[in-house]
Amino acid sequence: MIAAQLLAYYFTELKDDQLKKIDKYLYSMRFSDETLRDVMNRFRREMENGLGRDTSTTATVKMLPTFVRSIPDGSENGDFLALDLGGTNFRVLLVKIRSGKRRSVEMHNKIYAIPIEVMQGTGEELFDHIVHCISDFLDYMGMKSARLPLGFTFSFPCHQTSLDAGILVTWTKGFKATDCEGEDVVELLRDAIKRKEEFELDVVAIVNDTVGTMMTCAYEEPTCEVGLIAGTGSNACYMEEMKNIETVDGNEGRMCVNMEWGAFGDNGCLDDIRTQYDQAVDENSLNEGKQRYEKMCSGMYLGEIVRQILIDLTKRGFLFRGQISETLKTTGIFETKFLSQIESDRLALLQVRAILQQLGLDSTCDDSIIVKEVCGTVSRRAAQICGAGMAAVVDKIRENRGLDHLDITVGVDGTLYKLHPHFSRIFQQSVKELAPKCDVTFLLSEDGSGKGAALITAVGCRQRELEAQQH
Repeated sequence: MIAAQLLAYYFTELKDDQLKKIDKYLYSMRFSDETLRDVMNRFRREMENGLGRDTSTTATVKMLPTFVRSIPDGSENGDFLALDLGGTNFRVLLVKIRSGKRRSVEMHNKIYAIPIEVMQGTGEELFDHIVHCISDFLDYMGMKSARLPLGFTFSFPCHQTSLDAGILVTWTKGFKATDCEGEDVVELLRDAIKRKEEFELDVVAIVNDTVGTMMTCAYEEPTCEVGLIAGTGSNACYMEEMKNIETVDGNEGRMCVNMEWGAFGDNGCLDDIRTQYDQAVDENSLNEGKQRYEKMCSGMYLGEIVRQILIDLTKRGFLFRGQISETLKTTGIFETKFLSQIESDRLALLQVRAILQQLGLDSTCDDSIIVKEVCGTVSRRAAQICGAGMAAVVDKIRENRGLDHLDITVGVDGTLYKLHPHFSRIFQQSVKELAPKCDVTFLLSEDGSGKGAALITAVGCRQRELEAQQH
């Protein structure tokens, strides 16, 4: 027993001593409440710029109108087709929504690969491939003859001019198909359907994945008026008052705004809190100078920030006996899943060493303590600044509505939020502390890009019928 106590004492002493040495290198990543409140206030200013008629063109947080005017009300009914294009796989879904007492959503889907030569070929080839997949799916479901309403989840930056029109601003995620940027992707899809001459579809809506997340959760919980993606990338959307969206005509009611918040800080407004490690990650990225906020808080970059810190600490002789292995020199080798594993409360130091060994790093117990601390610092900061953004959003909604207290639900999707052992807890805590007048419930979204697209299409059909009756 005494031996165990001595060991624990020795371990605590050792840990404190080790961590004191590296503290000055991690100190700039540990944010005070005051700094986080400051980030929240800056975020709020950037939101106003994105909404303003005169400031929106140069704003970094774009606040793009989506033309989604309301959340589901439970009357949605019918069969809808949904497409989901956002990466190397493409999904086609049939979504059967039934209203009434026994409301239900039934889904059938098939996944199709998009070969790299199609991703990087001509736009016509890409959309012909998409339509070929739809044709195969309709055959599979025996629904070639039905003219179904369709919602298109298209997870690339788009400038929308109506619910069923979206101009592709720029390709991301390895797509490079020619003759698409600057074009309306809905028209490109319609043209490809015409060329195929096999079936007809009614393209009702083009959908961003954050909006799909919000709508899926709003179907279950009507107080859901915010959507958040915290995964490989980071973005959010929310229901804004029409009178505040100066880039769109009309003052009545609300509209969902796709914030494209990952670009917060691209104008230099976060430079005082970015570290040398953030700058190194940015310089090594495919889009230097862009998406600076996303690079501090999304899954795609956290492992790379950790790697930059580990290299620096090794050079200074605090880690791995001062030896930088060839593996550690490899960009992207320290994946975010390693952060999640290393930070797991159930993981003993021996297991941390085993993970580091997989990365070709010969580590001692002391090294493992430091690596665990670095991972914790990086992911804690990510959750906190993501929380500062969300706090700015919910507090703005509260002020918009002139309320002393707001009850609201946020629909959330994304691997970082769902799989990291501490991210969601720290994120929620930050929102609570920074927006004390808002009582926020977080709801996990199940398939926002499929079910959400179908629900937006259903709401769009309802809206269209209402407008037809009014004219």
